Amino acid sequence: MSKRVEKQLNSFKYKGEPIRITIGTLVLTCLSILLIIVATFTQITLKHPYIPFDSFAYLTQDLSNAEILRHFIKKYEYIPQIPVVFFIVALMGRKFGMLAVIGYIILGLFFPIFALGGGISYLFEYGFGYILAFLPSIFFAGTILKGKTDYLRIPLVSLVGVLTIHVLGILYMLFISTLRHAPIELVSSWIASQSGIQIVYDIFFTIIAIILGRQARKLLWIIMC
Repeated sequence: MSKRVEKQLNSFKYKGEPIRITIGTLVLTCLSILLIIVATFTQITLKHPYIPFDSFAYLTQDLSNAEILRHFIKKYEYIPQIPVVFFIVALMGRKFGMLAVIGYIILGLFFPIFALGGGISYLFEYGFGYILAFLPSIFFAGTILKGKTDYLRIPLVSLVGVLTIHVLGILYMLFISTLRHAPIELVSSWIASQSGIQIVYDIFFTIIAIILGRQARKLLWIIMC
């Protein structure tokens, strides 16, 4: 074991040095692409309280009844693709994060690894804009995060990154819907499903993902020194 590695293991200090291009980092980039694919097809069931529009109709009923309480619990199937992307950025940095997403997009244009399939025709799917928006989102968020490990910066990174994805994703969706002459009801339902409560979950879980990624990056940097 080299003295430099021993010194880092003893002090465990991470100074924000960039991860170099090596066989190891290229392998990690490939694994990152695989991680994005796995996240695309992973659903996590989340439950949270909410107030339905007809909540007043239940005030006179027994609120201890499980059937009544069920009306005040919202179940949501969450896909953690965006937090996984930012975990990769926090772990590997802006350059390798963008490389992983580019690899994911290229593979998706030939193989069915996107949420609704794949192939060149996927360019005209309503949700493809969200995938393309990963790239500018990584650039903006990675620029803010670059070389910084303070936790006060992480919520800002999450907010900027997630909002960039959703805003650009919605704009792309509107563009495709215009080309298709889609009814406004269909577009509204797509926006609600893709960028409704999803945004709140994305911001929250992205903060956690970035924290985990930054901690893992410290260890990764030591190992690759």
